[in-house]
Amino acid sequence: MSRWRPPVAASAAYITPQGFQTLKTELEYLWRKLRPEVVAALSAAAAEGDRSENAEYIYRKKQLGEIDRRVRYLSKRLDVLKIVEQRPTDPSAIFFGAWFELEDNDGRLYRYRIVGPDETDAQLGWISLDSPIARAALKKRVDDEFEAELPAGRVSYAVLSVSYDAPI
Repeated sequence: MSRWRPPVAASAAYITPQGFQTLKTELEYLWRKLRPEVVAALSAAAAEGDRSENAEYIYRKKQLGEIDRRVRYLSKRLDVLKIVEQRPTDPSAIFFGAWFELEDNDGRLYRYRIVGPDETDAQLGWISLDSPIARAALKKRVDDEFEAELPAGRVSYAVLSVSYDAPI
């Protein structure tokens, strides 16, 4: 079995100002606070002697690798992200940053916000600009209907509301 994996599709390089600040804060925390703590713990574990059977040393080494990997990713990603600060000229249509409410054929309601792939959060209803629902919903307005091709199959939605202000 080979380790080859098909190339991953490039994700959109857009982010909200809040999302950018969150990633920047995470990078600062990892680099300035967590990494020095782990390096100190790794040094202490290394000083205990035999490293081949030292579980603390092995754990801290792995933890340091994960932190460094995330720091590298964030450092590179923050350089290419484009912060979308302005609202669209047509606030009645769904674009990046929009909060919108949908109703499917069964009458179930869904509330989403289109954000960049680095700030998605299913519990908050924040979906990636690259997601099937977001791509299908772009440029739609209230009372428009559209279909989205989801893993479970094709689903029809009707747009109930569009807003660029956070819901209360």
